Amino acid sequence: MKKIEFSKEAKAMIVSSIRRYFETELDQPIGALPAEFLLDFFAEEIGAHYYNQGLRDAHAALLLKMEDLAEDIYLMERDEKNKSVGP
Repeated sequence: MKKIEFSKEAKAMIVSSIRRYFETELDQPIGALPAEFLLDFFAEEIGAHYYNQGLRDAHAALLLKMEDLAEDIYLMERDEKNKSVGP
């Protein structure tokens, strides 16, 4: 799997969120560099789990849409006994 990378803007937002979490929830300030290292660790160690779950969710959503499409196509079928022409 390709390494998970974020744009500079996205990384800055995530690092800011990590720092805010440490400050508010853990009452422990954390610097920007340690927060970046923590983000890199999470991306490398558990990022694939989130990525794979996203793929599974997308697959399930696609299957539902395909079922809807199959039903729509079935409803468009014409009665062959009627032999009518046109929509």
